[in-house]
Parts: sequence; C-alpha cells; structure tokens
Amino acid sequence: MRLILFCVGRSKAGAEKELALRYIERANASGRAIGFAGVELRELDESRARRPNDRKADEAKAILGALPPGAELIALDEGGKLLPSREFASHLGKRRDQGAPALALVIGGADGLGADVRAAASLTLSFGPMTFPHQLVKIIAAEQIYRAMTILAGHPYHRD
Repeated sequence: MRLILFCVGRSKAGAEKELALRYIERANASGRAIGFAGVELRELDESRARRPNDRKADEAKAILGALPPGAELIALDEGGKLLPSREFASHLGKRRDQGAPALALVIGGADGLGADVRAAASLTLSFGPMTFPHQLVKIIAAEQIYRAMTILAGHPYHRD
C-alpha cells in the first residue's frame, strides 16, 4: 500500500522541510519490510482566489484530482478525531491487510480543507484543538507515519 502525504502549499528550504523529509525517508525504510510500497510527499499549489471559500474549493478540486484511483483519504483538521499513535498505526495496518492500494493524508491550505475533501474523507484526524502552522503539521504527520511504521514492525521507537 502506498502512503501519500498531500500538503497544500510548497515548503521553503530549511530545517522544517529537512525534518519532514527525514521522517518520510525513515518511514520508507521501515515500511518496505512490512508491506508498504512507500511514503510520498506531494505539495500542491495554494489557490490564488480572493475569497477563502473559493480558495478552499479550488484546493479541494486539486486534491481530489490528484488522488490515485482507489485511495482512501484521511483529512487532517483541528476538528477531527483524536487518535492515539497505536490506533493510527492499527488503522494503517488494517487498510494494508485489506489490500487498499493507497492511503492519502491531506493537510489543507491556510483556510483549511474544502467541504468536498472533508466529505470524501473516510476519517478526519486532529493533532489537537490548537492551530499549528502548516510546516509543523507536515512534520508531525510525517513523524506519525514513521511512528506507525515502527509500531507495526515491532521496533522500540514508540514507547508506551
């Protein structure tokens, strides 16, 4: 199963980008041994529309258009479900075992995710009720994907 981390907005060079990529590289290395085809970071351009609802609609169209066929969508949103790391790992493992071709985690733009993306999501997750900068959410998501790989592999990275 492929994992794709979709992010609206492009990363600038620097420590944040490097850290997110480091976790993705680690997840790729750990995931191959346990049946994951790879983890990919895809950055989509932010909409230039003037109104927030128009921007969210444009970005939703780009996200949904970029999804591979049969991909399950997980939306990352501050109003989503709080899920412990072990349960997130279990969700990924179950989807892998069920033969899902791909799973996409989506981070919206500055105005959030459009209604079409939220409606298409099988799961909406939150990293907490606080609002975080997109660069930090990207790092947290990449780290949680890596953590999930280590949990599924029985690696001691995650400690209870």
